[in-house]
Amino acid sequence: MSNSDFLLNNVLMSDGASVEIEVREHRIARISSALDSDLTAIDGRGAMVLPGLVDLHTHLREPGKENSETVLSGSQAAIKGGYTALSAMANTSPVADTAGVVEQVARLGKEAGLCDVFPIGAVTVGLKGESLAELSAMAQSAAQVRIFSDDGHCISDPLLMRRALEYVKAFGGVIAQHAQDPLLTVGSQMNEGIVSSRLGLKGWPSVAEESIIARDILMAHYVQSRLHICHLTTKGGVELVRWAKSQGIAVTAEVTPHHLMLTDDLAESYDPVYKVNPPLRTAVDVQALREGLADGTIDIVATDHAPHPAEDKDCEWSAAAFGMIGLETALSIVAKAMIETGLMDWTTLAQRMSTTPAAIGGYEDHGAITVGNFANFVVVDPSATWKVDRTNLLSRSSNTPFHDFTLPASVVHTFFRGVHVLKDSQLTGLKYE
Repeated sequence: MSNSDFLLNNVLMSDGASVEIEVREHRIARISSALDSDLTAIDGRGAMVLPGLVDLHTHLREPGKENSETVLSGSQAAIKGGYTALSAMANTSPVADTAGVVEQVARLGKEAGLCDVFPIGAVTVGLKGESLAELSAMAQSAAQVRIFSDDGHCISDPLLMRRALEYVKAFGGVIAQHAQDPLLTVGSQMNEGIVSSRLGLKGWPSVAEESIIARDILMAHYVQSRLHICHLTTKGGVELVRWAKSQGIAVTAEVTPHHLMLTDDLAESYDPVYKVNPPLRTAVDVQALREGLADGTIDIVATDHAPHPAEDKDCEWSAAAFGMIGLETALSIVAKAMIETGLMDWTTLAQRMSTTPAAIGGYEDHGAITVGNFANFVVVDPSATWKVDRTNLLSRSSNTPFHDFTLPASVVHTFFRGVHVLKDSQLTGLKYE
């Protein structure tokens, strides 16, 4: 009997059904309300079991920027937050624009052994927006890349965007667009509006995002390819995606936890922890994002976990890097923004944070608690609260906007491929071999 054989008992599914889950040889063997099993029992203490969370938008920084994050430290932060699968963005150094680099990232994920790490390939060489990267080579590599993105940079050239959408059709890929017209955002520091005018900071207009979304929706429809919109932030963007779906266009969209919770008036403090790309928007935008996530217009929640060393954030606003970390707080922020407000239930949260992102990425064995699948699931205590302390987070960086927040829903256990990688909210030191 291996250490991956156990019985998880006394847990509730997201619909309230009481279950026991038997795991043998890393896979789910049986699920029932009451099981007669000879395996070691792990008491879920009446908490809720969800499929392991899946993030389609994570910056792990390695190779090249290990002072911000590594694949190992990012994996540790992930399982603390209930994630069993991460999609690592391509803005590393060197850029993940070749088969060799994406295979390196995938190998680092396997060596960490705490969650699945799926590399995202760059769309253009060096993220420069000038020529297509080796999309086919990355797709055919051992990493089997299916999502491609220049995140941090918009593919602003419409012809290049068309070619990318056409190219990935051959292997069922998807282009994930960072929607930001660069000509409309030169020197922009925060959302364009009343607050930016008062603070004297260069504004970032919502139309810079919405114009690219509109263009790319039409482009995806024209070439009949798959488009994914990264970190949607505006009410107008939600309405554009809603229209596209009503027309049967193959577009999906994500929202970050911080854009569901925070507004641009926080920039009044001039604290660069609130400087993020795309920027925090207005309360009207936040409400539209919440409603769009609730009704399925926005398909998923993605963290856009963007770690930075202290010297890149602890400086004046104009010089500070854009970005926030989010892997360890995402579940609780979504619970606060969506469940506590009555906009969503736990079953829908599991769909938005696990089932649907796994389907978009084509990540097998993730997104569902199903007999035969690898045992990738998380046990959450929805009645618990916890206080965020940036000094106790597992990420190498501490640029969280939620320091000192008291949040609902605590991750108690995380199981990755049947291995108990997080036990009683603490890393076990075990990894999948």
